[in-house]
Amino acid sequence: MDAPSLEERVQQSLDSVRPFLQQDGGDVEFVRLLPNGILELKWQGTCARCPMSLLTLRAGVERTLMRDLPEVKRVEAVQE
Repeated sequence: MDAPSLEERVQQSLDSVRPFLQQDGGDVEFVRLLPNGILELKWQGTCARCPMSLLTLRAGVERTLMRDLPEVKRVEAVQE
């Protein structure tokens, strides 16, 4: 069996935080991982306009992704 791809691993990690985001009507979408280790995400639903989204990004989503994926050095929200 092949090891999961980086994108599959990102999705698995995001799946662990998604229930907390969806509980408040939000979600997050993986955009890309840049060569410098910055992972870009796009907020969806209520998260896209929530004033607490930066705190959620740093304290919840980024912490989880960096723990699960050593390739990730930082997580940024983009509006694409």
